[in-house]
Amino acid sequence: MRFRQLAVLAALGASLTLGACGTQSGGAELAACTPPETPYHPSAPASDGLSVPPLQFTCKQLPNGLRIYAMPDKDTASVSVQVWYKVGSKDDPPGRSGFAHLFEHLMFKSTTNMPPETMDRLTEDAGGFNNASTWDDFTNYYEVVPANNLQRVLWAEAERMGSLVVDEANFVPEREVVKNELRQNYLGSPYGRLFLYLTRTAFSVHPYGRPGIGSEEQLDASSIQDVREFHAAYYRPDNAVLVVSGNFNQTQLDKWVSQYFGPIKTPDRSIPRVAVREPARTQAEDFIVYEPNVPLPAVAVTWPAPAADDPDIAAWMVLDAILTEGQSSRLYQSLVYDQRIAAQVFSSFEVREQPGSYSLIAILSDGQSPQDGVAALKAEIEKVRSGLPTAAEIDEAKTELMVETISNRETADGRADELARSVILFGDPGASDKLLAKLQAVTPEDVQKIAARIMDDDQSVTLRYLPESMQNGASEDEIEDAPTIQATAISIPTDQIPVYSLAPEATRIQPPEAGPAVSAVIPGSEEKTLDNGLRVVVASRPGLPLVSASLRIYAGDAVDPADKSGLASMTADLATRGTMTRSASDIAQQIESLGAQLGAGSGDDASNVSISSLSSKASEAFAIMADVVINPAFAQGELDRARSEQLDNLKVSMRQPPSVASMVMTRVLYGDAPYGQIATMRSISALDRASIVNFHDTWWRPDNAVLVITGNVTPDQGFDLAETAFGGWVKPGAAAPDTRAPDKASDLSQAQVTVVDIPQIGQATVTVGLPGPSRSDADYFPVLVVNNVLGGGYSARLNSEIRIKRGLSYGARSGLPARKGRSTLVASAQTGNDNVAEVISLIRSELSRLGAEPIPNNEIDARKAVLIGSFGRSVETNAGLAGQLSALAQFSIPLDKLANYSSDIGSVTPEQAMEAARAWFDPSKALVVAVGDAGTFWVDVTKSDDDVRRIEIDKLNLDSAKLE
Repeated sequence: MRFRQLAVLAALGASLTLGACGTQSGGAELAACTPPETPYHPSAPASDGLSVPPLQFTCKQLPNGLRIYAMPDKDTASVSVQVWYKVGSKDDPPGRSGFAHLFEHLMFKSTTNMPPETMDRLTEDAGGFNNASTWDDFTNYYEVVPANNLQRVLWAEAERMGSLVVDEANFVPEREVVKNELRQNYLGSPYGRLFLYLTRTAFSVHPYGRPGIGSEEQLDASSIQDVREFHAAYYRPDNAVLVVSGNFNQTQLDKWVSQYFGPIKTPDRSIPRVAVREPARTQAEDFIVYEPNVPLPAVAVTWPAPAADDPDIAAWMVLDAILTEGQSSRLYQSLVYDQRIAAQVFSSFEVREQPGSYSLIAILSDGQSPQDGVAALKAEIEKVRSGLPTAAEIDEAKTELMVETISNRETADGRADELARSVILFGDPGASDKLLAKLQAVTPEDVQKIAARIMDDDQSVTLRYLPESMQNGASEDEIEDAPTIQATAISIPTDQIPVYSLAPEATRIQPPEAGPAVSAVIPGSEEKTLDNGLRVVVASRPGLPLVSASLRIYAGDAVDPADKSGLASMTADLATRGTMTRSASDIAQQIESLGAQLGAGSGDDASNVSISSLSSKASEAFAIMADVVINPAFAQGELDRARSEQLDNLKVSMRQPPSVASMVMTRVLYGDAPYGQIATMRSISALDRASIVNFHDTWWRPDNAVLVITGNVTPDQGFDLAETAFGGWVKPGAAAPDTRAPDKASDLSQAQVTVVDIPQIGQATVTVGLPGPSRSDADYFPVLVVNNVLGGGYSARLNSEIRIKRGLSYGARSGLPARKGRSTLVASAQTGNDNVAEVISLIRSELSRLGAEPIPNNEIDARKAVLIGSFGRSVETNAGLAGQLSALAQFSIPLDKLANYSSDIGSVTPEQAMEAARAWFDPSKALVVAVGDAGTFWVDVTKSDDDVRRIEIDKLNLDSAKLE
């Protein structure tokens, strides 16, 4: 997939949301539309007054078997187009693990009428985006674009379904990209191999046992003929579902779909399907592995899981939520909070078409033994297996799953995704609505029954994933691809496999022209100031029963004392861990029982407390939010616990090249200035309760904050919520202190290269940084546009040069954070250790080109569209709108400027862009940080740079601007 983890990995570490699941009997073909052209309106399930409006859609089926589901929505300016194919990683051919995923990448290349990267020209350059993901049972392709581009995207999707071009020029570089993705997400991440091992140990014969990302050896074994055969076998109309959701005319859609997809022929042959079934496991297994660069041990227990058509799926979902969803979950409360034996706990929960697997995973706290971790995990398993969950646990789990569904349906994209999953996996477009009803009927007995059924000791696999430093000569288990895995072969006569080539430019059919633009609607806002000085902003958005709020306090990490970096962050964290009347467990339980989400954190210039809630539960949710803000207890026990967790997380971060590179770049750009402070082991250990209380008393005050409320609430209702919850927040007698003067990044006349060595790490990170403008700088918008030209998306220059043309990285980017003071321009890419010097050179070359030659007008227009489209999507959700408004308030920018964002971007001229490029993107002032296995690339880097320093990871001192 493109800039996303494999879905099989993304599903690890979090419970599957209701909107993202679905089932269907194993191996069944896609069901036809029944009845055609008839809207589906199931009765909405309800519990305690909570209901989810059902998805409403029409369905049509073309003679070639393609099903088309349509969900019009006139309240958005965009449209989502999704094509899902019933083929996934389990269908990888023999000896070709990772092939379905590699093929997914190739679908973004050429067709008969589309040169490579045309899909990006039609989506990203129009202000939208495209992506895809490969799961075990399906592969999905999706685009969100301004509504006037619908016809163009439909044409493009039909092109790649019907006439994909596969040649050496497309195949070889993209295979290298996939190998970089493997190294980045699995081999270069401390716990990446853990996820590979979980997959491999769960199955003996079923192809679910082959990781979807594959292996370098089997990816290298793939050929162009394999790709053409795979396309011919699975990428056909009767194996696909098209879902269109957003602002469109139904009659026009029907015409375009028939025009573009109707002529695609369906082959007169069956589709290869996986027929093998995993045999029942009759004996428990136990594995121990040791890996380099694993900062903390991890343990996991895996069992066989039911197929998606199993009647107990709803009970399984409730069980998983009880065990792992939120801080009130059983595993968090026991292993993380009470025993403090684990730093993180989570599950691998994915509903599969055929019987799959289910894992519970714990990353242990520093100093805890794997034996104790396994014992603690199994003790909780035994409790849920032998005893009934409480009624409160059941209700909380149901509410969480219901609210996740409602939130998923905030956007046209989310609704399309949910519907397509229901069709592909359940074989029923109404499946997710029906599953909601089943969830409401789940009882404590149902949960105990499924726990006892799944979590059978004799069917378990226990995995201890340990740091290499713990081995001390002990043996370990070899976990390789099982030789007994039975993959399904494709057998198609060569003369039935079409071969396509890119047509000569003069004869190509060109994409349709875009239609008239559809303007995005940004809700207006009203505001008032409470008597205590709290500024309150309300932006109404009627519709789904959701309310979001963002309280932004004008003090963040930049006001931390130099010797106590992390103070603002710790204050925000502890605020949610107990008040004068509520314990940390009380807060977690009460928030999650409401189906709400409460979060707190800090950034460079501000701290933030946010909440999302059902509108019917808003008053209760706001009362808890206000208690957290106004009356935090900052109990010493909670401080000790939070400090321990942060130290564990930092220990993990220090073995992740992207995290290390980011921290080091911050230090070398800002030095000892406030923005340059980094929370370290020493500074976190130095934080004491008195400092935290003083920080809160100094900065957390109503006249130093803004509260933004958005969603299904009128202005008067919003002001009443604010007054009731925050009206009693007392303003101190003394005036609020000013925040520090804006930072100034280092001004260096000569480039420096800093190399941080992490031996044996599987992938390196390269970052190149420059000082950037503040949010209020007159150059901010021109620099933002130029930065987008450089690295603001898939089609930007860095990604084009590093990934698309050379396959040296899974993705290259550059960013410009909005800050009150001087910000930074940082370009980054993860790459193979042996490619570090080349990637540094390529980034510098692109910086030089920005200032040396004018940026073409069409390129500037495309990158403006990217920024405008991204902004439009960011305000499509209540939480996104609240965040945008509170950010403007933080920077003292009038709130009505939100409506001018698009015009501010659009008014940047080529001349202004050129001036900004010359002023801000000077490669001679750029700083370079490379983190990886330095023994591989050190010689190459020193050949091109004289001013290079090398620091071993264990000697890196982030407490000092000198780093040593």
